[in-house]
Amino acid sequence: MVANEAIFLITQFHTSQLPIPHLQFLMADLKFSFAETFLCSAFAACFAEFCTIPLDTAKVRLQLQKKAVGDEVNLPKYRGLLGTMATIAKEERLSALWKGIVAGLHRQCIYGGLRIGLYEPVKTLLVGADYVGDIPLYQKIIAALLTGALAITVANPTDLVKVRLQAEGKFPAGIARRYYGTLDAYYTIVREEGLAALWTGLGPNIARNAIVNAAELASYDQVKQTILKIPGFSDNVLTHLLAGLGAGFFAVCIGSPIDVVKSRMMGDSGYKNTLDCFIRTLRNEGFLAFYKGFVPNFTRLGSWNVVMFLTLEQVKKAFRGELYYD
Repeated sequence: MVANEAIFLITQFHTSQLPIPHLQFLMADLKFSFAETFLCSAFAACFAEFCTIPLDTAKVRLQLQKKAVGDEVNLPKYRGLLGTMATIAKEERLSALWKGIVAGLHRQCIYGGLRIGLYEPVKTLLVGADYVGDIPLYQKIIAALLTGALAITVANPTDLVKVRLQAEGKFPAGIARRYYGTLDAYYTIVREEGLAALWTGLGPNIARNAIVNAAELASYDQVKQTILKIPGFSDNVLTHLLAGLGAGFFAVCIGSPIDVVKSRMMGDSGYKNTLDCFIRTLRNEGFLAFYKGFVPNFTRLGSWNVVMFLTLEQVKKAFRGELYYD
């Protein structure tokens, strides 16, 4: 399909019927193999993770903070994005904001590489190898849902360990830590809870990441495609920035409730299942509890998407620079 479309696009370009940026975009996608896309995506996702994990740590702490029923006196420990980050840095040192970074990088290598690397092949599979023209938005959404679900199924243990490490605050004197690093966390969870425990929260995690992935990849794809059709815009940093912000916004609006349930199930083994976590949260704290940490979540996902997509575009450009003509 892509080869035929490229020939058609080149023909149209020579007759001045096709914008140059669209041709550049398609030519770039034409020759990238799954392995190349996986490597570029994994690197970009890891870089974005390292840059934004302090925001993610603050988000997790806010999501796990429970409102005490009938407690009108004690103020919550964590308040707001900057307040939460400041409290963590003050009580646990600045480095605590990067808790879970090793597991986070493990996750992004697997999840980030798979979900983006498989996106184009799955889109092609859905529409057929001979399809020519812009792929419909609903097909992009289906492709992103499938790749997000598959990728997080493989990467769930890394996500679990990351959340467990991020959830640990400052321990009182004499109280031993649960985990002494990423590898110890994997080992301790398997030893104490069994191998299957590494897939705790898989249900809401699949739902959350499939939906968020669809919101991110499909919206980035669609927004970028739309912007490139506007006169004066080209496949450059500004386009990537706008498309990345759009992807982050849609992802947070749609995925925040599922993200809260996922974080709580992974950070607290006291819930029976996904439905139990949802009902108890709703009953004890109200519907707005599902949007706890919304601002840090949007700040984090928005900045994460901008950093990731900007890095991905530049890494692909550097990796196969001969494919670009701008």
